[in-house]
Amino acid sequence: MRTRIAVGREQVAREIVAAEPIARRRGAPLSARASWTTTALNVATARRRPGRPVAVVVDPEGRQSPVAAAFLLLRRRGGRTSVTLLGAGFPAPPGRPSARLPAVDDDAADALARGIAGLLGTERGPWSLDLADLPLGDPTARRLAARFPTASLATARTTALVDELDGSGPVVRSRDPRDLERELPALLAEEPDPGARAFLRAAARVHAAAGRLELAVRPGRPGALLSLVDGDECRPWWATPELPGVRTERGAPSAGISVPARAWLPAVDLTRLLGGTSG
Repeated sequence: MRTRIAVGREQVAREIVAAEPIARRRGAPLSARASWTTTALNVATARRRPGRPVAVVVDPEGRQSPVAAAFLLLRRRGGRTSVTLLGAGFPAPPGRPSARLPAVDDDAADALARGIAGLLGTERGPWSLDLADLPLGDPTARRLAARFPTASLATARTTALVDELDGSGPVVRSRDPRDLERELPALLAEEPDPGARAFLRAAARVHAAAGRLELAVRPGRPGALLSLVDGDECRPWWATPELPGVRTERGAPSAGISVPARAWLPAVDLTRLLGGTSG
């Protein structure tokens, strides 16, 4: 298998689209699919200090479609590079792990872990790694953790939104993008974080245009609920704070891997990293 690195908005955007078949094959949620990740890429790179988007991609020998991919954001501050998943920190549908390191099988996951480790080995100075909101037992995360003595794998319990609006009075539900546009300014005014607000605006519009967003409002009353539509599932995503008829409950556990900033890697063979690895 050949591992390669793509850097920068345009190159990473192409890799996100190319990796969409892996996400579909692995049953990834909308929050780990091309439309969501591309939106996160666009919003992240529009910041004043955007960081460096990077794709680590594993290609099989003799085939065009990748078999594993990781989409990362590298941000350098104070001489240290922090490495997170692209889109980390943006509002994702709560209740289940929303991120993925898609790989078609264990061999692909192992190659992806090697590629991420190799990328980290090229960084100047100290770096930290924090890949969160992954499914329990993620094979790439396990293999990546085995490469660093100071790595830690941890689990966290998510909190889910529960839609009980129909029990609180009349509700109007719509998947029409025009209805979203009418309500969007008032909804966004409830989000104090500028980055989250920008992502909510962009992601809501993208998914509404694709028929994958439901807006639920109570006529004549403030507040709304946005839900992502994926097949037969309508998953609550974001609600106006303290909206009557929307409650929270314990969700599924998620996993993450972290490596503190004092971790270092031995020098890597850049020819093998950029030209391909075999295994």
